[in-house]
Amino acid sequence: MPPTLKSAVTISDATDLDASQLLRLFNQAPWAKNRTVTDAQAMLDHSDVVLCAWDGDRLVGFGRVLTDFVYRATIWDVIVDQSYQKQGVGTELVQRILNHHRLKKVELFWLCTSRPEFYKKLGFSSKEQTGMVWSLSKQARAE
Repeated sequence: MPPTLKSAVTISDATDLDASQLLRLFNQAPWAKNRTVTDAQAMLDHSDVVLCAWDGDRLVGFGRVLTDFVYRATIWDVIVDQSYQKQGVGTELVQRILNHHRLKKVELFWLCTSRPEFYKKLGFSSKEQTGMVWSLSKQARAE
């Protein structure tokens, strides 16, 4: 049984999230440590659905989606403050994404992760498709 979400934590659509708050979370994750406020703000501006977990005015969780709103949606950057992990925050963020009113028609949600076991518990499967990646940084090094 998944842990119960702390009653003080609320989940909401992000409408005017300050990118500097998000950077505090990103700095906790090895895959996001080098992100900048400018780039994080541009990312927020171009994401289709953004959800945040709050404890009062403290950002404790985040997730976002890029989508066509019909066929495919890709979940990105699901992150939870280290002191709030294993308390149901990440699970709630993903569940809210999957059940978001703007994403009701989406046939397939896609994601990349280094923690597949977390997502398998939420019903994700690694058997649907093969993912491939093209990296700008690797291309620059090759030239």
